[in-house]
Amino acid sequence: MPSDSDRPGPDRSKAQPAPRRVTVDPQGPVVVEGPVEVLLDDGEIVRSDRFRTAICTCRRSRTFPWCDTSHRPRARPAHSDEDRSTS
Repeated sequence: MPSDSDRPGPDRSKAQPAPRRVTVDPQGPVVVEGPVEVLLDDGEIVRSDRFRTAICTCRRSRTFPWCDTSHRPRARPAHSDEDRSTS
């Protein structure tokens, strides 16, 4: 009976690349770990070599397809009573 050491191991030359982790935020972007290439609607391919990349899903970003946090609600500045008084 052959021992475990006699059995051929997996063929490392055909090894699959490590899977990318993708995080979907229902209120924000899709975050992809590792370098990423994005195929745009017009066929252009854009690449990010960052460790973690946020991809816009709301299409409000000025840097589309990359997220610039345009999806976040804007807070209105609070006005004090002094600002409301008339001189």
